[in-house]
Amino acid sequence: MAERKIFAGPKVRRIRNGLGVTQTAMAEALEISPSYLNLIERNQRPLTVQLLLKLAAVYKVDLEELRTESGGSLGQLKEVFADPLLSGELPGDQELVEVAEAAPNAASGVIKLYRAYREQAARLSDLTMLSSGEGQAPLSGARLPADEVRDVLERRSAYFPEIEQAAEAFLRQLSDPRDPAAAFKEWLRAERGIGVRVLPVHVMPDLRRRFDRHSMRLFISERLSAADQAQEIAIEVSTLALREPILSELEGLSLSTPEAKRIARFELARHAALALTMPYAAFLAAAQAVSYDIDILRARFNVSFAQAATRLTMLQRPGALAIPFFAMEIDAAGHRLRRVGGQGFPHRRFGGGCPKLNVHVAFLQPGQILAEMVEMPDDARYLTISRTLEGPNAPFGERVRRTALLIGCDAAAGENTVYGKAVSVHQAIPVGSGCRLCERRGCLSRAEPPVTRPLGLDEMVAGLSSFDV
Repeated sequence: MAERKIFAGPKVRRIRNGLGVTQTAMAEALEISPSYLNLIERNQRPLTVQLLLKLAAVYKVDLEELRTESGGSLGQLKEVFADPLLSGELPGDQELVEVAEAAPNAASGVIKLYRAYREQAARLSDLTMLSSGEGQAPLSGARLPADEVRDVLERRSAYFPEIEQAAEAFLRQLSDPRDPAAAFKEWLRAERGIGVRVLPVHVMPDLRRRFDRHSMRLFISERLSAADQAQEIAIEVSTLALREPILSELEGLSLSTPEAKRIARFELARHAALALTMPYAAFLAAAQAVSYDIDILRARFNVSFAQAATRLTMLQRPGALAIPFFAMEIDAAGHRLRRVGGQGFPHRRFGGGCPKLNVHVAFLQPGQILAEMVEMPDDARYLTISRTLEGPNAPFGERVRRTALLIGCDAAAGENTVYGKAVSVHQAIPVGSGCRLCERRGCLSRAEPPVTRPLGLDEMVAGLSSFDV
């Protein structure tokens, strides 16, 4: 049976250039002559099965990318140019083949741009329906995909069993799991032929991480702290090594659009990265031993405060339960950036929208941990711990990005933490789920009138709040 011949000269040249290898050195490694390799790179000679296997063995090349047409981008380019706006531009597919082969990064950029164009058109369609005079769509029908993902993740446990099990199995394969960052770099190099490089700000000013699959290099921004750099490497490892469990958990979320599924896949990859850098059993044992002291945990596992706190919300494995923490991150303007919880964020009882919570006070004391007991109108109590989080390192003249994280739990469970032992249960701060739903009278922090009670209408009496009931 005749061998299948594959012409993939531009791809071989990109692999060689990405590795910084000369034609002579690569030809010697592949046991062919430099002139023959030169003919291969110019698409004048095919890649035989023997050469494919040699490339895979010597340089860890992904054979599927070489075997398939243009690494799979040709089909996507055909979809782009099938759009009525572009359908008359090309007489055939040959030019698309040439673009995909000779300029894969440009082809990828065109595909991303077209995808963004289609998603933006869908959003504008939703907005048009909302603004039309008749048959207005309900507000929930016009939610952005990011809103759908946020709602789904906030209302379920942050424990994903398939991801956790796969992460533990993967860690058992590492040569030195005690130093995850170094082990992840070595795994990327040895198993996938991927090198990791930290780039200066002027080279990568607005990205945290970028993987160039053609040069097989993972670029990390120097603006990130050491813990955040390690986290980005772990995210890349999780997308490669834990792909199947991530996709399996993604299917269980029952999201409605491709864009929502893509956003959720990114979020699940971040969850998987935390599972890799802070193994479940070891992290749970350490958390219980130090009474959930987040500063000690982050030092022990070489992670950031935000990473350690978020990991605490994920420890809900049956038979190996931690305190069911929930967490919320906000910016200085009070926008809620994310909410997550071990048993689902307690929307109805806690809410998280009260301006009296210490997560708002944290901005006045950057870097300090604030712990206090809060009491809801229905007498439910929660322990809340808040601290500011610093964003990427900012060059001189650029405003620092600072957010604040609140991590909390039921007051009874909080007594088992180092924070609960330090606060008085008899000095709970009266708070509400949010001004619109709170009926507390005389609240100096009230920012909006309640929808459940009429405002005070007595002209002879003035309350402490502008919106007193």
